[in-house]
Amino acid sequence: MKVHVLRLVEGNDLRDGIEQYCKDHNIGSACVLTCVGCVKELKLRMAGGKTFLHQIKDYEIVSLVGTISVDGAHLHFSGSDIEGTTIGGHLTSGTIVNTTAEIVLMELDEYHLTREMDENTGYKELVIHKCN
Repeated sequence: MKVHVLRLVEGNDLRDGIEQYCKDHNIGSACVLTCVGCVKELKLRMAGGKTFLHQIKDYEIVSLVGTISVDGAHLHFSGSDIEGTTIGGHLTSGTIVNTTAEIVLMELDEYHLTREMDENTGYKELVIHKCN
């Protein structure tokens, strides 16, 4: 396993930036260890998978967790606003970094992660392949 540290700056898309970093560094299987920073625009898919939240508002990144496969990332975001109110959900493209996002990824070289359609959930779900 290998650790990667990256920083996204103001104007970068949080999700797309992580996926692009993985593509640029040939990382097909990874997890997010930690992320701190802030965003100025937030786009989340909410619980239940049918509604979306889009806010142009400052949030501190409280947590970012998820997995990254050759087929893309599955990331969940929590953020707190100026009053300390916290919101979270499934991170979608369009969440824009304010001043910084400091991200630590762990590359999982012992696994090959993919996503395949699961008829039970209606989503592409994680499929785990152990490498020899």
